[in-house]
Amino acid sequence: MTGRVYTTERIFDAKVSDVWRAITEKERMKQWYFDLAEFKPEVGFVFEFKGEGTEGTPYMHRCEITEVVFEKKLAHTWSYVGYGGMSHLTFELFAIGGKTKLVLTHAGLESFPADVADFAFHNFEEGWNQIINISLKNYLEKK
Repeated sequence: MTGRVYTTERIFDAKVSDVWRAITEKERMKQWYFDLAEFKPEVGFVFEFKGEGTEGTPYMHRCEITEVVFEKKLAHTWSYVGYGGMSHLTFELFAIGGKTKLVLTHAGLESFPADVADFAFHNFEEGWNQIINISLKNYLEKK
């Protein structure tokens, strides 16, 4: 595979169970991620949410859960309604003492239309940096 894969990892001052709940419970997710109408960490479950590009362009994301390993791994597809391409997102959790290492991998980004600036690799880098290293960190470590 010649495509670019975005990966980031972060150690949070939170238990694995707390991080798992943050990435799998919609009421918690809307506090740091996206406001999902519905979400179930079950293989085959399809969910959608709205997001905006760098210039405010609205995008409807459509995702399908592909793997769930309780408190260890959550994986799903990631695509955009009305655009070609399909990517794959994985959250992996590792207990390190009373803390949790989260590894996020977003693969298949090259499958999105190259002529849509919002789908450029650097925009995914910036977006995930904001979501994981700022929003999720602040949510988990606010206590």
